[in-house]
Amino acid sequence: MNATETARAAADTADPRAGLRAVASLRTLADALELRQVEAALRADMTWQQIADSLGVTRQAVHKKYAKRVDPTIAQPRKKT
Repeated sequence: MNATETARAAADTADPRAGLRAVASLRTLADALELRQVEAALRADMTWQQIADSLGVTRQAVHKKYAKRVDPTIAQPRKKT
């Protein structure tokens, strides 16, 4: 099932079991895509604050979620003191 079909299944309330499975599948996909975009942002020299602003979350939240999950070859910005 492609992403469009999965989204349709997630929106269809006729079969809640299938809908919930589709929602879980979309959540997994969204999480994977978000990580790829965070890595791309870090490669583009964006700060954790800029990434957080783009995602609509706090800098602390995005750093906590991704700092240990990003590709270790990507240079991560350090907080300036």
